[in-house]
Amino acid sequence: MGVPFEALIPYGIILGMFTFTGAALTKVKHMQNGGKRARHSVDQWDRVMMDRDRRLTGLLRGQTDRPFAPPGFELSNPWRLEKRII
Repeated sequence: MGVPFEALIPYGIILGMFTFTGAALTKVKHMQNGGKRARHSVDQWDRVMMDRDRRLTGLLRGQTDRPFAPPGFELSNPWRLEKRII
């Protein structure tokens, strides 16, 4: 005896919703990263470099090949230095 296909319709709807949600979240992350794939395991160095790229280009994952920094960037150092003890 076969299974009536009407019993499988809710499973198809649920599977379709999971597929749509996964694709939508992937697209949103893709758009937030400037058209690049999302990054995983980002350490402190990567955060500093991504912040530097954001300050240079305006995008978190943007990069530039200009040999000179834009005006005002020379005073925008992200590193916090400790006070010298003399």
